[in-house]
Amino acid sequence: MPNWNDLLEELRVAGSTHDLTRRKYLKQLYKLTGRNVIVYYSGWLQKGILQQHVGAIEFAIDEMDKTAFMAAIHKLDRSKGLDLILHTPGGDTAVTESLVNYLRSMFGNNIRAIVPQIAMSAGTMIALACKQIVMGKHSSLGPIDPQYGGIPAHGIIEEVTRGVAEIQADNAKAFLWQVVFQKYNPTLIGECEKAIKWTEEIVKKWLVDCMFEHDEDATQKANRIYEELSDHSLTKSHNRRISMETIRGLGINLVSLEDDQKLQEAVMSVHHTCMLTLDQTVAYKIIENHLGTAYIRQIRPG
Repeated sequence: MPNWNDLLEELRVAGSTHDLTRRKYLKQLYKLTGRNVIVYYSGWLQKGILQQHVGAIEFAIDEMDKTAFMAAIHKLDRSKGLDLILHTPGGDTAVTESLVNYLRSMFGNNIRAIVPQIAMSAGTMIALACKQIVMGKHSSLGPIDPQYGGIPAHGIIEEVTRGVAEIQADNAKAFLWQVVFQKYNPTLIGECEKAIKWTEEIVKKWLVDCMFEHDEDATQKANRIYEELSDHSLTKSHNRRISMETIRGLGINLVSLEDDQKLQEAVMSVHHTCMLTLDQTVAYKIIENHLGTAYIRQIRPG
């Protein structure tokens, strides 16, 4: 007969109703595909407005996430590959690079990114590091748009370039642009340029090494994809949603959810249960596998 502590631990492991339902559908997806499943979900859409009331909430990709992935991968049969279900606003380039390198060291190139709704910025970078991307008609990726101090690096360079050009054309505008330039430190442009170059190098390498492995045109394809997704003059905004059809048109190895009804139903069931968890509980980030190993970050009261 279990004692009080045994029952308490059993309840803790079982989790809430949201946890039980989410894990049920994660197992169903695993049984359908035979591939390991890990969800990586952020609640920035549901809880972004709370930041001004409860302090800093790390919706973006950060270093703690890698620790969570290590726990989620620990007991998996890595020969079965990985389906990584992404819903994220993006995050730090250094952490993203480290996370991709870690996932590659665990699963090689046998990683498939599934984007049921949105993967932005560094989330797009992670998807491009995979062998294949699965999206639906309702899904979106975002521009590859490295940030510096929370501001798009491309935007900073464009603003400064425009200011210099206007001053050269009309020196009277120097006073107006002085106010703008005062908010930038002397090394900012160089740091932004390095951030953009860094992102370019790793994304192109990931594409060549994985998605276009053994493709004799890999470099040309990688160049085109990066240029289209990182050209600030084309994407216009860091928050731009890029549709499945646009992604397909870039030559990315893409599979449509609508082509497999069973897969679509299984993926969307997982997606909806994750979104309900983020909407109806204090959870704001979920990293969880099909075995129920989970790292769930929650808003702390007070």
